[in-house]
Amino acid sequence: MSIPSRAQSRALVVHVDNDRKRDAMSPQRQNFSDQPITREELVDGFVRAQRPDQSTHLIGTELEKLGVVIPTDGSPIRPVDYEHHVLPTLRGLHRQFGWEAGADRGTSGEIVELTRNGASITLEPGGQLELSGAPMTNVHETCAEFSEHYEELHAVSQSLSLAWMAAGHHPWATREQINWMPKGRYAVMGSYLPTRGTRALDMMLRTCTVQANFDYASEAQCGQRFALANAFAPVLTAIFANSPYLEGRSTGLASIRSQVWLDVDPDRCGVPKLAFEPFTYERYVDWAIDVPMFFVKRDGVYHPHHVPFRKFLQEGFVDAKGNRHEATHRDWFLHLSTVFPEVRLKPHIELRSADAVGSRHVCALPALGKGLLYDDDAAGQAWELLANFSYEERMGLWQDAITHGLRSPQLQTLARRLVDLARVALDRMDIRDDKGRTEARFLDRLEPLLDQGISPAHETLAQVGESPGTGASGRAALVRAYHFAGVDAPDPTDS
Repeated sequence: MSIPSRAQSRALVVHVDNDRKRDAMSPQRQNFSDQPITREELVDGFVRAQRPDQSTHLIGTELEKLGVVIPTDGSPIRPVDYEHHVLPTLRGLHRQFGWEAGADRGTSGEIVELTRNGASITLEPGGQLELSGAPMTNVHETCAEFSEHYEELHAVSQSLSLAWMAAGHHPWATREQINWMPKGRYAVMGSYLPTRGTRALDMMLRTCTVQANFDYASEAQCGQRFALANAFAPVLTAIFANSPYLEGRSTGLASIRSQVWLDVDPDRCGVPKLAFEPFTYERYVDWAIDVPMFFVKRDGVYHPHHVPFRKFLQEGFVDAKGNRHEATHRDWFLHLSTVFPEVRLKPHIELRSADAVGSRHVCALPALGKGLLYDDDAAGQAWELLANFSYEERMGLWQDAITHGLRSPQLQTLARRLVDLARVALDRMDIRDDKGRTEARFLDRLEPLLDQGISPAHETLAQVGESPGTGASGRAALVRAYHFAGVDAPDPTDS
């Protein structure tokens, strides 16, 4: 595959209104009906998602956080539950900051989603709180949105004695200590996925990511960006590796979260070989429709249905009451959200290889992705750097990233080259904030990691030690190390 270069033009800051932000990168912009569809119509979603004018390409960022209770009576720090902690958090965000309850509801009508100005706050299975930011025109805007989210979440959490941690995997809680959220889809997934992989429930209950989303102008450009993003996915895993602990002890891995994903479901996870083969929307569709479904959703009810989406298209689905349902575009977009490759088309390009990281590093992911994907010269040079790896070598590089992070000399070298390319590209785009800084400034916090050959995981290991344990002092130390927002855990050395 080749990525053509083109003459660069100075990019200007483009301000968009909230309606356009809501419209971008979202299946809702498709305006599809609930009429039955055929396989041939499935590519329509990707065609409609194209943004032929590259100056309108946007950036979306998502971050998940782990919630814990810091009791004021000295009892043990513990994971949040829905009724006493998550629901009051959602209500506080609504009452104090104007977030509104979303259309999605829990199994008994519970609030499980908030929306505001094109952004949403949703719940992962174990109470992880996810901000899905509104698509923005530049990284300055998306980082400002995350700063605002921190301030709001921090304010609401104070009176609730809650803390939120940005880590790729829960550092001390066991699977049994995590409380399930009341969402119907999670009940179905929690029953089905353990039949496919032994770490599936760990993925659902104990992991968190930071993700970044990007646009494309055409089928050809989608394929180029999809291949390049898959090629540098192991480097993202290494740079943002931030989950060395399992139940209070070092695993010897930089990213236990990424290791967990290797044993979730081979049908829907990992890096499909088609990523490095000649690309068409139709080929991605053919891969996705052969992935077994989780469910068919009708009137808010998730009906378990574990056949390939292709079979659902052909035969429909009859529920327990004898009602027949045909596949619709709404079903198709729901299915696209339940396949979990390292780079996903949903229908935008979604980078999924990074552990959740704190405020110091979170904005570096959209900045790095933008520099490499939205600048043709940088994309071409990055592809030249990564093009000649075999598929087996790419999988080996991914395992190296999981184990060593940036302590791998090869990954440190690749990361340095890619960050340098992205920095030049972002400076060339010349989109400046009110202090005159380009978006390249968001890469600055990566420089110490690249220079030392360490990932965030290694910084935390140096701070907390190899075996902080699961007792009161260990839990408190890990909360302080991964703290994102809310109250902080007490430090006994301060007394």
